[in-house]
Amino acid sequence: MKVLVIGSGGREHTIVWKLSQSKKVTKIYCAPGNGGISQIAECVPIKVMEFDKLVEFAKANQIDMTVVAPDDPLAAGAVDAFEEAGLRAFGPRKNAAIIEGSKAFSKDLMKKYNIPTAAYEVFDNSASAIDYIKDCNKFPVVIKADGLALGKGVIIAEDFDAAEKAVHEIMDDKVFGSAGGKVVVEEFLTGPEISVLAFTDGKTLKPMVSAQDHKRALDNDKGLNTGGMGTFSPSRIYTPELEDECMKNIFIPTMNAMNAEGRTFKGVLYFGLMNTADGVKVIEYNCRFGDPETQVVLPRLKSDLYEIFDAVIDERLADIDIEWDNGAAVCVVLASGGYPQKYTTGYPISGLEDAEKNGAVIFHAGTKIDDGNILTAGGRVLGVTAVGDDLDDAINKAYEYVKYISFTDMHYRKDIGIKKY
Repeated sequence: MKVLVIGSGGREHTIVWKLSQSKKVTKIYCAPGNGGISQIAECVPIKVMEFDKLVEFAKANQIDMTVVAPDDPLAAGAVDAFEEAGLRAFGPRKNAAIIEGSKAFSKDLMKKYNIPTAAYEVFDNSASAIDYIKDCNKFPVVIKADGLALGKGVIIAEDFDAAEKAVHEIMDDKVFGSAGGKVVVEEFLTGPEISVLAFTDGKTLKPMVSAQDHKRALDNDKGLNTGGMGTFSPSRIYTPELEDECMKNIFIPTMNAMNAEGRTFKGVLYFGLMNTADGVKVIEYNCRFGDPETQVVLPRLKSDLYEIFDAVIDERLADIDIEWDNGAAVCVVLASGGYPQKYTTGYPISGLEDAEKNGAVIFHAGTKIDDGNILTAGGRVLGVTAVGDDLDDAINKAYEYVKYISFTDMHYRKDIGIKKY
């Protein structure tokens, strides 16, 4: 089977890496890919939003399955474009990807179907949002851009001045572009977070192993929100009892709610959860594999990823068993100094081969190959993943692997997975 993976980050590298282990997959293309992906797949210079060119390429190269990995093309209807051309594609259609594409939609869905989440209101102008925040006078408060904002459209405001500034920046200054046409103002919940990704074909939902992301740029959860500075699996607090609670109150009700709305979800549904004093609540949904959660979840998958994708597309997920490794995995993100704000790229990276020889699995996020040299080409540059017998073992290994790697202004957190709750 020939597979085309759409995307260019660490998540896509992980998906390509896992698909390359399938006995059924003979050739993998990735559009546009990155420096690391180019070592195991053929990279194609087509951008993720160029649907006509992607479909044309898939037809010309007799692609058997296309995997649409990032949120933007999913929300814009990439899967629909492939299906309309008679091609097989993995991922939700546009009318289901709205569960991530619009936070207002997802919050209203949860309210309608009694899925536990934070109290909220939606606003389409800054004055109303600011008046509401002033009247509530409860801080911290969470302010979210409605649309897609590269994982950065959420601001936790500690006081009224910060909240007012955030609303103006999102809605009036358009710091997140069109994503800020509406805002969701949400109560601030407290408790440990858990990420659970699930395969679903709209009839059956099979959760993957749990994970936890670290969003802030600096140790001890300080600094700005990023796309993710590292992650670990499994969560330290996600017990079988909590999983049962989530299946009953959140996972299955979400799948059923989307069906009831005529928006059947087929693909990977990501649940961002918080274990509050009042039970587990949904913080956010994503309509695809998380990044960098994928970099710790897929290394623990023992089953054939291609076969799972195939079963989801054909709505026969119930018929297959999915096996997971009982150990743990940790991913430490190596970022460019200054990320998520201004940073410089184009620096050579050294030590990758030594790290891999010693057991590291390295997923490239923002790299390029120039004249045989691997250079930095993004904010998040590499995800260094270690698999171990337990979390402490995996953490120790991951940080040992990191010591081999260097590039100018390299920045990473030193506390991934450490928090015990």
